[in-house]
Amino acid sequence: MSMDYGSFDTALKAAAGENDDLIAELRASFVESAKWQLSLLTRSRCDANWQYTSWRLKGLAASFGATRLMVLADEAVDGAPGDPVVLRKIVAAISEIETHEILL
Repeated sequence: MSMDYGSFDTALKAAAGENDDLIAELRASFVESAKWQLSLLTRSRCDANWQYTSWRLKGLAASFGATRLMVLADEAVDGAPGDPVVLRKIVAAISEIETHEILL
């Protein structure tokens, strides 16, 4: 499924204006944080750790308007720890954000 970049791009532009270097830095920071949460998810073996990390990922996504990633974090909360399907979807969503160019 493809990512809806509108909200994410808008959040970056609102924070950085026309400063392309700052936009790139914010994107990189977001991706780094999202990958860290993904790493924690892949190592979660109990419901509490899985849910807590899913909520952290959702909060991060919400702060940047990454709506698709928010939906996937909710999907993870409702799933079982280590769910390979949701983990693959999250990996794909983060990868799309990492490689997407702002079109605004």
